[in-house]
Amino acid sequence: MDIGIVGLGLIGGSLALDLKKRGVAFNVYGLDRSLDHQKKAKELNLVTDCLTLNQLIQKVDIIILAIPVHNAQEMIVDILNDIPERTYLLDMGSTKSGICDIVKDHPKRSHYVACHPMAGTEYTGPNAAVYDLFDQKPVIICDKEESGNLALEAAQQMFQALNMRILYMDSKDHDTHAAYVSHISHISSFTLALSVLDKEQSESAIFDLASGGFESTARLAKSSAEMWSQIFIQNKDSLLEVLDVYSYWLRKFRVAIEDEDVEGLNNLIKEANEIKKFLK
Repeated sequence: MDIGIVGLGLIGGSLALDLKKRGVAFNVYGLDRSLDHQKKAKELNLVTDCLTLNQLIQKVDIIILAIPVHNAQEMIVDILNDIPERTYLLDMGSTKSGICDIVKDHPKRSHYVACHPMAGTEYTGPNAAVYDLFDQKPVIICDKEESGNLALEAAQQMFQALNMRILYMDSKDHDTHAAYVSHISHISSFTLALSVLDKEQSESAIFDLASGGFESTARLAKSSAEMWSQIFIQNKDSLLEVLDVYSYWLRKFRVAIEDEDVEGLNNLIKEANEIKKFLK
């Protein structure tokens, strides 16, 4: 089939590579608001060619929106208005309830599948695209009962070809869970980076002491400001909830350290160790 990808960064570019490599797509056509990204995507052979949105809608079998959620929300209704009967629309955004609410009453809602591949790195742009980014990663399909059978089947076949684990979830539940297992991790990393940078102004040697533990924790602080600021606003309610919970546990650690409460610290750490039951 022919696939069109709007957004030629890490996710869009990696999809283009893998879908061609695995024989899912005969041609991949691209579109990006950055002309430099379009040029680089063609140089890297990520896409067959770059088209306008109208050309893309008329030419391909599946359109994939691999752009920030607020941008996808701005264009999804126009795409569905013009989408042919044979064509399906997927989006890869990190929050789902907002975009699903926008199209819930659209007459072509059945052409749309709301998706979130839980894969990525801290890098952006076409140069960040990598093979096998999605292997063994989960992908969430939200509100599947709102998608038509043919659109859902096309999305499922694509994710199966990418060796992804398909999960199904209500869009609002998805956003709550994403706040706890993904979005708070980025806020923690940004906060750690800010704390260290604040200290580094007077003690540059702190970076000489930073080892693997710091690097792995702060890695996400290199993520795109433009993308993540929008994600935080899109998922405001769920994120405020998880920030309150996170602050509660930070205060617990602070009090135990201030009181030199070794037993209390041991209990907190042992309670946190229970996460090993769920993470390898």
